[in-house]
Amino acid sequence: MALCLGQVFSKAKTFRPRKRFEPGTQRFELYKKAQASLKSGLNLRKVVQLPEGENLNDWIAVHVVDFFNRINLIYGTVSEYCSERTCPIMSGGLKYEYRWQDGEDYKKPTKLPAIKYMNLLMDWIESLINNEDIFPTRVGVPFPKNFQQVCKKILSRLFRVFVHVYIHHFDSICSMGAEAHINTCYKHYYYFISEFSLIDNSELEPLREMTERICT
Repeated sequence: MALCLGQVFSKAKTFRPRKRFEPGTQRFELYKKAQASLKSGLNLRKVVQLPEGENLNDWIAVHVVDFFNRINLIYGTVSEYCSERTCPIMSGGLKYEYRWQDGEDYKKPTKLPAIKYMNLLMDWIESLINNEDIFPTRVGVPFPKNFQQVCKKILSRLFRVFVHVYIHHFDSICSMGAEAHINTCYKHYYYFISEFSLIDNSELEPLREMTERICT
């Protein structure tokens, strides 16, 4: 029997605290609008479209933070099954291997266990979305010129979490009754990145067959 989502995605299993939007800000209002559309049962392809009159960078910022929260929660749910013993390499099957590089502590692409890679990834994303120079929250402060490039990098690396979870931990997802919820999260993510061409198609190759099956 499938567990209710409250049991599957409990706060106790969250990989790290959720990033929240400040009430009263434009970003918070956009977030509420996006969440209302999701809960209304509208077609996900339409839900991701930029609302009339809204700023594209604000729309992207809201979704990047939301996807970070959701994907962080998904990985937190299966992280107890993802150890250095079970997943000694951050990979997606035998064909795809992801190495960590951040230009600081890891100046060269470095092979790491999946759990270590995930920790570094979530720390890296969290530092970016909390950086006022990249994700400004004050009214009138413009986004940096490289904002969309930064978001593309974040979304590309978040995709790797989907790859690892689907390929290496799908049995655990199914046993918890979370398959439908995670599929919906993936579809939302996929339609969004496709709508605004935020990830090169070659990066999506590891889940191409599944994507064609559930997103068409």
